[in-house]
Order: sequence, then C-alpha cells, then structure tokens
Amino acid sequence: MTLAGMVRTIRAVSPSAANKRQVLRSIPAVEKVLQTLGDTGLPRPVVVAKVRAALAALRQQGQATSTGSGQAPDQAQLMTELRQSLLAFRHSRIQPVINATGILIHTNLGRAPLAEKAQEALLAAAGYSNLEYDLATGERGKRGGYLEENLALLFGAQAATVVNNCAAALILLLRHFARPPREEVVISRGELVQIGGGFRIPEILEASGLRLREVGTTNKTTLNDYARALGPKTALLLKVHRSNFFMGGFVSSPALEEIAGLARKKRIPLVEDLGSGAAVRTEALARIEHEPTPAESLRHGVDVVCCSGDKLFGGPQAGLIFGRARVISALKREPFFRALRCDKLVLSSLQATVDLYLQDGSEASIPGLEMLRRDVESLRTRAEQLRKAIQDLPLRCQVGQSQAQLGGGAMPRSSIESVALELTPAQCSVVELASRLRQGTPPVIGLIADGVFKLDLRTVSPQQDHQLTQRLREACGSCPS
Repeated sequence: MTLAGMVRTIRAVSPSAANKRQVLRSIPAVEKVLQTLGDTGLPRPVVVAKVRAALAALRQQGQATSTGSGQAPDQAQLMTELRQSLLAFRHSRIQPVINATGILIHTNLGRAPLAEKAQEALLAAAGYSNLEYDLATGERGKRGGYLEENLALLFGAQAATVVNNCAAALILLLRHFARPPREEVVISRGELVQIGGGFRIPEILEASGLRLREVGTTNKTTLNDYARALGPKTALLLKVHRSNFFMGGFVSSPALEEIAGLARKKRIPLVEDLGSGAAVRTEALARIEHEPTPAESLRHGVDVVCCSGDKLFGGPQAGLIFGRARVISALKREPFFRALRCDKLVLSSLQATVDLYLQDGSEASIPGLEMLRRDVESLRTRAEQLRKAIQDLPLRCQVGQSQAQLGGGAMPRSSIESVALELTPAQCSVVELASRLRQGTPPVIGLIADGVFKLDLRTVSPQQDHQLTQRLREACGSCPS
C-alpha cells in the first residue's frame, strides 16, 4: 500500500470519535520517523520538511473522517514510502551521468560535455579571479576582454561578445535594432521554427513588442518576397537556420549572399540565428552533412550572427554574438545587456574552450568533436571487451550496430554509424534493468529499442568503461532472481 493508499484507507473507514483519536495517536512523531530513517544522504532540514508533509497528509485525512471504525496507518509501509520518496528527491539533484544514448548533444543530459581544460578553468575561477580587474594597472578592468578578442579572431569577426544563452542573444539583438517607428521584423515563413522547451521564434518576436512580417511560403521564398516586404517600418531582416528539422521536395530559398546584398542596398541590418555554433567543417569529422558556421555567414555579408556555446562548439551554456565592431559595442551599451551577461564560471570555461580551438588539434581536445571522430572499429573493440567483462552476469549481451545522432537541434538528417551493447536480462525485465541503471551512482542512461536495452558506446568515454561494467554488475545483482 502506498502513502496515498493509506490516506484513502483512513478516509474510507470513517471511524468513530474515539477510534479517530486512536488513529491520530498512532501516527508517529516526526523525531521518531527521523531516527528510524537514519542517514538519507540529504540535509536534515530537507528530510524534516518531507516527513512533516507526509505526516500532515495522514493527520489531515484522519481529522476529516466522522464516525465508524478507524484503521491506523501501517508503520512499516509508511517508512518504505518515505524512503522511496526521499531517494527519488535525492536523485533529482544535478549529478554526473554516463550517457549511453548515442545522442552527442543531449539537451536533457546537459548538452555538450566540457573539455578537460575548460573544467579545470572553471574550478580555478571558482575562487577570486581578475574578472573585472586590470592586473597591469591595478584598476577596474574589462569583463571578458581576452575572451571576446579571441572569439572574434576564431570566427573571423570584427568583434564578438557573450550573453547567457542564444535566446538571450536574439532578444538583445531585437531590442537593439527595433525602435519606433521601425518595429517590423521580416522573416521567411519557412524559418518560423520552434526549438526545445517551447522556444518559438514568432512568440519571441511578439514578446519583444515587434511586428512579425512573414514572407514567402512554408517551402518556397524568393528574393522578391523579401524585397516587397522591406519598407520604412522594417527594423531588421532575420534569418533563422533550420537546425532541428529539414524540408525536402519542392523547396527553395535565395542564397545568403543575395539576401545580404538586398539588405545592404536597403540599408537594413541582416541578423542570422545559427543555433548550433559549429566552428569546424563537420563533414570532415564524420560522414555527416555540413553545418554552416558563423565565419561563413559573416563572409557572405550577414551583419550580426548569434549561436549557442554549448552545442557543437562544445563550451558552457552561452550565447555567442559576432559582427561589426560598432554594432557589438552598441549592444554592450544596452541597459538590458547587464541582465544577460555571463558570470566568471561561464566566461572562464568558455575562454579555455576558445583557446583550445586556436591551438592545433582542437578536434581531439573538444569532447563532442572527439566523439564524432571515433571510428567504428575502435568502438567495436571496446564493446567486445565489455561483453567479455560481463559475460558471467545473468543477461544476454550482444554487440550490435547502432546509429548515433548529433542531437541538440543540429543536423537532423545526419546519423553516425556506431556500436551498442544490446542487453536482455534473465532475472528482470528490460524496463526494470533500465530503471536500476538510472538509479545508481553514477546513473547510466541508455535506451530501450526492439525489446532490448541498448548502450551506445559513441557517447561513452573509454575512461567510463570500468564504471559502466561496475554499474551493470550492481544492477544485475539487485534484480530479483
């Protein structure tokens, strides 16, 4: 019987006044419950609050009944339910996991893993740092000056700056360029996208107090469509990269250079939201499509480009903005900019990530890029070693082919050949095995497909293989025989 079930039992039996008092007296005191629970791995005030809430629910239902014969709550069941509730709450804390889903940029699992150098920089900056202090003069310094200069160098921009995510970057750009009477944003209907978490481009534009001017059709937009829409009220022309979906068939749109030429002729700023933040030629890393980079867009004539720092770029959550020096300088003078700026932890880890790109061999240093480059044979070798290491466990393990995905709203057409362990437990269900792996330390996240539990090794680092083996042993050992 669950805690909710005990509440329903108390409600249903309708005890007499005497029995009702007996039922209420049988509900244990908070301190007694705390002593019985022992160490839960949670701060005591948290446990006290959870226990009080559970006991209050029982007490409230006991008070609400009238006459009849009462039934005291099952003490053992109460403790079991409380332990399960506290364990579930403890698991909700942010903690490291082993990503065996085959999705490299997994939004639910924190997107891109940081490079080792970026992690070290983040830890080092956790104490005091020269965040806004000039060590040469001993006076107040410029926040993020080193980072911004190197970002601009990396992407071939006149200037660059950083805010806390790409959505914030887009909002800042809209607020800067759109001022009365210029309050219209021109965008193709085929680019009115929604990305994860319900972030819709049309709603962001309208929330910014702007008027959306849609041009073309869903599948076809011409340069003339843009030209007809531009007028005295146009604030900017917005391009949004369709990074999380694709259209095929009778689809066409003008080249970016043509749109940039039109924008220059009409003296209207052209802004592009690229989303994924690729800094290298993705097709050179694996057999996947080409993802446009901010450097390419700037060369094609786009005035300002924004993208994410924690997707293909492989840094922390941030919104990267590139463009002409006068525009970037004006953006940083916006009063709203202060509300969107990054803290020392983000800036330091992003700074280290940029430095890695500017050095040789960045593809090997950035975890997401390194995962893309892993060859199938090395993955298969690791899979066979893992299979042998767990061959004594009560489960059937096969090494199978898999198709990894980039994820994070980038390159939806691209899948990457990969290798997965396909597990079928002998003593519990596949769902139960997946649950037990999720609830251990560290949690292991895989996927269930075709009746087996799959662990894709492309997103598991070789350094995690031993942990993965140990977690499988623990999970199989806790399955009922």
